[in-house]
Amino acid sequence: MLQSHYTNDLIEAGCDEAGRGCLAGPVFAAAVILPKGYHHPFLNDSKQLSKVQRERLRKEVERDSIAFAISYIGEQTIDEINILNASFMAMEEAVKKLALKPELLLIDGNRFRTSLEIPYHCIVKGDGKFLSIAAASILAKTYRDDFMEKLHELFPVYRWNENKGYPTPAHRKAISSQGISPYHRVSFRLQPQLKILF
Repeated sequence: MLQSHYTNDLIEAGCDEAGRGCLAGPVFAAAVILPKGYHHPFLNDSKQLSKVQRERLRKEVERDSIAFAISYIGEQTIDEINILNASFMAMEEAVKKLALKPELLLIDGNRFRTSLEIPYHCIVKGDGKFLSIAAASILAKTYRDDFMEKLHELFPVYRWNENKGYPTPAHRKAISSQGISPYHRVSFRLQPQLKILF
């Protein structure tokens, strides 16, 4: 059973990102504030859930949360500032968009940097320990998946509807044969030799 809160008296926002390891598309982040004492028997790290479960839980998180927000940083910025900094930026932007200002951030992972004057705790594998981080992981993942499925319609050769931009053999094969799209992260190791598909 995941924990409902880290402290007893502070307004906590769980934060997580999706898409750090992808070859294409933005990195998404979400911030979620759940009610104190909130419990859900099935809420868990999004990677442990099926697509159907994630979609159902996304609706429940959005319904039950006190506040939630989504943000993303595009591939051009990722290439300029690197994926780690882009992930931090996406989480910070999501927190800024919350309708209620949190007093503590619970960050999934072991590192975080922010200009926000809000205390934070980094929690390794936090999406499997705290409900608010798990909720953020589900929102970040599902919103990013939706985004990549729309991009798939523009560039179906890469099969982003299936791989969501991750480096599957089929994705790499398409890059080798067709070149890259405007949505690929050119700072990542895509293939030794590339042509540009735009």
